[in-house]
Amino acid sequence: MPTRPTPLTRRLFAALLLLFFVLIGAIVVSAALGPVSIPWDHTAAILLKRVGIATSIPITERELLMVDQIRLPRILVGGLVGAALGVSGVVMQALFRNPLAEPGVVGVSSGAALGAVGAIYFGLAGVSRWFMPAAAFVGAMFAVIIVFLVWTRSRRSGAGTLLLVGIGINSFLSAVISLMVANAPNEHELRGIIYWLQGGLEARTWEHVHLVAGPILLGCLLLMAFARDLNMLLLGDDHARTSGIDVARTRGALLAIASVVTGAAVAVSGIIGFVGLVIPHSIRLVAGPDHRLLLPASALGGAAFLIIADTVSRLAWNPITIQVGVVTSLIGAPFFLYLVLRGDRKGATR
Repeated sequence: MPTRPTPLTRRLFAALLLLFFVLIGAIVVSAALGPVSIPWDHTAAILLKRVGIATSIPITERELLMVDQIRLPRILVGGLVGAALGVSGVVMQALFRNPLAEPGVVGVSSGAALGAVGAIYFGLAGVSRWFMPAAAFVGAMFAVIIVFLVWTRSRRSGAGTLLLVGIGINSFLSAVISLMVANAPNEHELRGIIYWLQGGLEARTWEHVHLVAGPILLGCLLLMAFARDLNMLLLGDDHARTSGIDVARTRGALLAIASVVTGAAVAVSGIIGFVGLVIPHSIRLVAGPDHRLLLPASALGGAAFLIIADTVSRLAWNPITIQVGVVTSLIGAPFFLYLVLRGDRKGATR
């Protein structure tokens, strides 16, 4: 006799289906709009053709080139980066039991920034267009390794100590980056550094999509497999241990996977802030704290949010293009202040 779906299963299906349609809508709108607008039905036909579904709608070569080779790779990179940051933000907030934790809290973003800025500063970014993303990813992993080494040698191995070590490494790396910015050889390098630090998706190609799709998708799936463990860790280490979870090993595995996912995302997009903070909180306020729903919903929500933000960055100040990292900060900073004030009000009522 088939079992009836539980309330969680129905809610999970409904929430994910809604977010999926939001994501599809964001992709279609972003692909259609720009300095050269493409009719909606032509845009949909091109997207269907990309996934192997033929239509009878006539498409010009110019429309195909505009959507399939210029806009769609940028959209997909944005979606992958948004999903990576959304899922990593959920994991960091659960591990540190801190609603203000975000993907770069253990030094990933600062390490990636140091690698990319170093490549620009020393004139190595022009060696190959892949050198700077590679340098950013190596820098991100180097920073995480340093944080882990310091943390494991500390007498206190709790999440609070790891958070403090991450803050310290972030501050040090930010200071090194500031030194490079202040001593940039010329205006061209300075503008390149600032441009990368603001975060952007310009000139992304299918090669960028292929470069990051594997690590981000695989990493997100692995993190989702830890949904039950994250629910237990959110209740405290002692509760998790009584549930049969190896807390130290699980926390280390989650941090390592989330760091790789975040490093891969930042390597191709630069520093894009607040996605890993805004999206998990927004989803949590609507759908609750269960990570079986929160993780996949944050992946879809993060992807849709960053695609929408990138579309705004291209169109809102046309003909001037604003970096997508600036748009996410304009949205995320007020939300951050709201969270702080909301926390203060809760504390005052206790």
